[in-house]
Amino acid sequence: MGIHGHHLPQPPLPESKTRRNTVRSLYKALARGNLNTVGQLLDQELEWWYHGPPNCHHMMLMLTGKSKHRDYRFRPRSITTVGELVIVEGWEEEIMRAYWVHVWTVKDGQITEFREYFNTWLTVILQVPGEDGKENVKAWQSEPQQRLDWSLPDLVLTV
Repeated sequence: MGIHGHHLPQPPLPESKTRRNTVRSLYKALARGNLNTVGQLLDQELEWWYHGPPNCHHMMLMLTGKSKHRDYRFRPRSITTVGELVIVEGWEEEIMRAYWVHVWTVKDGQITEFREYFNTWLTVILQVPGEDGKENVKAWQSEPQQRLDWSLPDLVLTV
């Protein structure tokens, strides 16, 4: 509270934190089964890409309402912002050996693009301006690949 009990204006959040908060809100809404909030966070023309076993489209089934939030629980273990992307990863070792990475693009508070990688290690490469054109910079890599003794396919996503 500011002077005389009034709230002082808060400075705007950095864009990366705003994107991360949008994605966190989505996971919270999914966990509660709040499809109204989910619908407000997703762009009507959401672009979706999937890589993984054909029977593991868990997130898309939840986003479209074809599956309930109890059918599969996504528990994010890390949420990282890389440029315009918000990268979320999680894994389950006990119930079933499942590892997933979700890559979200958030623009103006709306999720416009979703890439789901299920049981696939992922490395994200950013192309940034360099002295001689574009340079590739490794920006992010699946965390548990070093800790879990699982054999999974490995993909490189260049943005």
